Amino acid sequence: MGFIGWIVLGLIAGAIAKAIKPGEQGGGWLATLLLGVVGAVVGGWIGSALFHVNISEFWSLSTWLLAIGGSLIVLVIWGLVTRKRA
Repeated sequence: MGFIGWIVLGLIAGAIAKAIKPGEQGGGWLATLLLGVVGAVVGGWIGSALFHVNISEFWSLSTWLLAIGGSLIVLVIWGLVTRKRA
């Protein structure tokens, strides 16, 4: 899968991750979608490095699950970093 494929996958995975974990993460929808792209890359890297999953196909279920999982991880970390102190 090419660079454009990862961007498209990340944008969609970011939107899905935001729907799974709604709330105040800071940055709004644009930041969430960009974090989705980063999360898709992180999820793809984790899947290929640790679990030896083939992530070369766009319509593969494992590729989508790894991208959404990576997006959730990045979204949670972003929420912790941008959390307002009381």
